[in-house]
Amino acid sequence: MTEFIHRFEPATNAGSPPMLLLHGTGGDENDLLGLGKMISPGSALLSPRGRVLEHGMPRFFRRLAEGVFDEADVRRRALELGEFVADARQRYGIAAPVAVGFSNGANIAAALLLLKPDVMAGAILLRAMLPLSDPPKPELGGKPILLLSGQTDPIVPATNSAKLAALLSESGASVEHKVLSAGHQLSQADVTLARNWIGTVATEAA
Repeated sequence: MTEFIHRFEPATNAGSPPMLLLHGTGGDENDLLGLGKMISPGSALLSPRGRVLEHGMPRFFRRLAEGVFDEADVRRRALELGEFVADARQRYGIAAPVAVGFSNGANIAAALLLLKPDVMAGAILLRAMLPLSDPPKPELGGKPILLLSGQTDPIVPATNSAKLAALLSESGASVEHKVLSAGHQLSQADVTLARNWIGTVATEAA
């Protein structure tokens, strides 16, 4: 079994989908718990800590430079995370979660969607980039995905996030891509849009 240091908070509302919270560079398993509760109150929260250290800061996979990923490591780490989620589902008795990933966490969530699409029921990708230069084309069968990009994001080029949205759409996902008047950091608009979106998805799944 692939173990991650993690936090788990059980659901307080049986109708809310479980959330897989994936932090950005330098975050940890506590980072996005508050965000998860704001986006989907009552959901079970599964929040692992990335197992790669960059200058002491946890990440989910190695990078060679800003925006340049070690793609062999991306693939390996995505599969490890997929194993962890499958094990955690059994251990905690939860359904396939909706990922909420920020920055590096959004990139590993995107990699999971491409490499192990059955692991997640959907995803909220906050400031995500295309994680692989030669990505597979999975069958995403209508999986709901919300991609929120920042118009003035100095890290994620607009063309890159647009490519990711197009690839996920071509693979059959139901993608909603919005470009916000924001940089790389999250804004209140991210929280509001994600909360409204998850409410719609949960209603449709019910």
